[in-house]
Amino acid sequence: MGTPDFALPSLTGLLEGGEEVVSVYTQPDRPKGRGKKPAPSPVKERALSYHLPVFQPVSLKEKFVQDQLAEQKPDFLIVVAYGLILPQKVLNIPTWGAVNVHASLLPKYRGAAPIQWAIISGEKETGVTTMRLDAGMDTGDILLQEREPIRDTDTARSLHDRLAERGGRLLKETLARLRLGTLFPQSQDSLLATYAPPLKKNQGEIQWDLPAEKIDRQIRGLSPWPGAFTFWQGKRMLIHRAGLESSEIQGTPGTIHSFQGGTIQVKTGRGLLSLREVQIEGHRRISTQELLRGFTIKVGDRLGLK
Repeated sequence: MGTPDFALPSLTGLLEGGEEVVSVYTQPDRPKGRGKKPAPSPVKERALSYHLPVFQPVSLKEKFVQDQLAEQKPDFLIVVAYGLILPQKVLNIPTWGAVNVHASLLPKYRGAAPIQWAIISGEKETGVTTMRLDAGMDTGDILLQEREPIRDTDTARSLHDRLAERGGRLLKETLARLRLGTLFPQSQDSLLATYAPPLKKNQGEIQWDLPAEKIDRQIRGLSPWPGAFTFWQGKRMLIHRAGLESSEIQGTPGTIHSFQGGTIQVKTGRGLLSLREVQIEGHRRISTQELLRGFTIKVGDRLGLK
């Protein structure tokens, strides 16, 4: 049971590891692209390439959906970024229970967006956890964990890709050790729990009075979606890539201070932020060097004014 790219290494690992994947559950096709035509999830595409049966229920709460699953007599449910709630009746179906791969070191960052919030919050490391699913949100017993450092240049996408691969490997080890009887679940300490709620588009707007390092983490944590943005001359400007400068220059936050090596230095609440790749509303993604050649942008211009 899975839907986005994050679940692909786990699915592929099961298949290439000789597991018998009886069927694949994924979310219904969603409108995508400019034409808004229904498109299959990455997991559905991968499953079909292996000629696996694919089920796409809107919910797992209906009795006929639960009966359909029970008829398959699964040993395990493997759940990786599926996106639907699994009722207790579904969790009771598999002989060995339900195993989940989650992109954090539980109990930290329970919820829908653990990768993004780990970067935004300034964590130095995160990881992946395999766990027994229960009826709560990421509250089940921990099976295995692996740590992964967060690099100063990591975006949500780059960290996502490493954790996805690590999750696939950890899942393989988890299943092997469960079968051998050498894995003993550990309950989570709920007092240490933190949460990673779903992201919303309006969370991307940059508040220039924050310190440069916080804005940099916001940009990286929200890349590629929903994207951090500001406004320039009334137009929305996505900030795809930026960097920190050591200068402690003071001034009105959001004001362009200087141009250095094709980058745009912007004053923040503390320090300068160097913009390197941007996208003006209605235009393609470009380097700030290209922006300076193609647009009239000046020292003293203020970002963030709608």
